[in-house]
Amino acid sequence: MSDSIILGIESSCDDTSAAIIKGNCILSNIAANQAIHKEYGGVVPELASRAHQQNIIPVVEKSLTKANIQQNAISAIGFTRGPGLLGSLLVGTSFAKSLAMSLNVPLIEVNHLQAHILAHFIADANPMPPQFPFLCLTVSGGHTMIVLVRDYFDMEIIGKTIDDAAGEAFDKIGKIFDLDYPAGPIIDRLAKEGNPDVFTFNKPRMENYDYSFSGIKTSVLYFIQKEVKKNPDFIKENLNDLCASVQRTIIEILMTKLEKAAKELNIKEVAIAGGVSANSALRKVMEDNHEKLGWNIYIPKFEYTTDNAAMIAMVAQLKFERGEFTDLRTSATAKYDL
Repeated sequence: MSDSIILGIESSCDDTSAAIIKGNCILSNIAANQAIHKEYGGVVPELASRAHQQNIIPVVEKSLTKANIQQNAISAIGFTRGPGLLGSLLVGTSFAKSLAMSLNVPLIEVNHLQAHILAHFIADANPMPPQFPFLCLTVSGGHTMIVLVRDYFDMEIIGKTIDDAAGEAFDKIGKIFDLDYPAGPIIDRLAKEGNPDVFTFNKPRMENYDYSFSGIKTSVLYFIQKEVKKNPDFIKENLNDLCASVQRTIIEILMTKLEKAAKELNIKEVAIAGGVSANSALRKVMEDNHEKLGWNIYIPKFEYTTDNAAMIAMVAQLKFERGEFTDLRTSATAKYDL
């Protein structure tokens, strides 16, 4: 891989992030989080785009400083074109275009979902990168899909959610439990103190490798409403067991289809990616399947699971080597097919 130095910019949702990559080695990966959304129980698009405007220059400056890189050493600028919140994407796209024009360097557009998957090729992401072809369970607050990865840019979605994403289900169920946003990490933490076998919730019957998570959300809601009528302190008295049972159910839904796909396609190289890949129980099940099913598993470092610019820079580096550049007429897009 070349020693070109690339600045990556990520602004698809509520994290403003910038990273510097040299070859496939990350020199810096800086992010500014937006705590304001906790007050509203979810990301408010208008507030997110305003915060990106405030954060993007300081974040880029800090990434350059930490990497000890001057602006004139940058070979190209990669940015998230989509998918994501349009207002947030516009901030990153506009900044990347302006900086690329001022530095007279190439501009490289990156698909956010591709970046989650290709984060596995960052030098310190895994002891060894996945071998093609591999399956990647890409699971976050906005997306849940099984992707067959034949090559860096030859990917096929073979299964996806028809309604809520898994991360979205965690957050909505967390709201039922009166937990702060985002609820996924809180449920993960509380589940460690609970018994996952205490409560049982509905699992969908989906064809092929597709998912559905609206059913478990409804199942939990009706169950809680019924129990709280009998005991107003039910959630408080059973919170750890509730979290453990919900988490077990969601992970079983995820893994049943992933195991089915791996078996039917006869693929032993299996990875996870996206924000929910930080979940400790999901990581444990993946490790167990390494032993049980003989999978070669690839679990990203925590810093490469959530939205981050390191993964954007990695894809930009791969595209830079292929001379795949975009021009200043490019525009952000909320929907961007893999």
